[in-house]
Amino acid sequence: MLVSMKTICAVARENHFGVPALGVNNEHSIRAAVEAAEEKNSPLILLITYGAHPDFVYFGKTAAEIGEKAKVPVATILDHGPSYETCVWAVRAGLTDMMIDKSSTPYEVNAHEVKRAVELAHAIGMGVEAELGHVGSGENYAVDGYSNLTDPEEAVRFVKETNCDFLAVAVGTAHGVYKGTPEIRFERLKELRDKVPVPLVLHGGSGSGDENISKACEIGITKVNLANDLYRGMAEGLINNDISGNKVYGVYGLLTEGYKQVARHYFDVCGSTGKASLYDLSRPGLNGRSEDGSVKEA
Repeated sequence: MLVSMKTICAVARENHFGVPALGVNNEHSIRAAVEAAEEKNSPLILLITYGAHPDFVYFGKTAAEIGEKAKVPVATILDHGPSYETCVWAVRAGLTDMMIDKSSTPYEVNAHEVKRAVELAHAIGMGVEAELGHVGSGENYAVDGYSNLTDPEEAVRFVKETNCDFLAVAVGTAHGVYKGTPEIRFERLKELRDKVPVPLVLHGGSGSGDENISKACEIGITKVNLANDLYRGMAEGLINNDISGNKVYGVYGLLTEGYKQVARHYFDVCGSTGKASLYDLSRPGLNGRSEDGSVKEA
């Protein structure tokens, strides 16, 4: 069932588990993610990046249609939306939620742009994820892993000023493949969880270490973004199997199973396996909107 990320994260926050947010870029990966979530009886968030598919609106609506038919709660979110304009496209694409990422700009610019996105999203019941601090690149981890970490007091102020629904925090993870060993600042994360009133998001889950991710989810992370490991799983699905001759006709099945194998692993790591049963999918309003289109609390 297609639901609001506010609903998914509210339950996760209350029950101290994280929900994998899986990167998708075609119909096969959407179906692989949903199938893995159903097998694990886990809630699921689909990460949809603007530009990852040639027709963003078509792709968003495809994700929504597949998510609506799922046996588990599924949310769809614009990932790392770089501008207000891409947030408008997220509305047109029928996504349940949006992220506007202005974390590389000064605080005042970031807050201003998030406020604009919140005004747009909340008018039609969508949730907004923002980022404070900045989660950088794993290839530059020697610098990015230690700079621009999220300040808890500043985070409290930011959420109050912007009214965002979710906050991505920088506590030592990074995007992509690491050059170095990830060092998660768990004490900082505990302080953020105690002080910040909205669900916290961890970007750069791939390669961050199973123990690190599990501990982060137990402490207070409710959404874990993953992409690189999933796509690597797809590649290994081909590398580790014989696709010579007519066996090449099975290429999409191998890609799908490679993706699902990694996805299933992360549902366990984040602690979301079996947690779909905590959601009452028969209750109306789970998508965050009332019948008249107004905002409905999760």
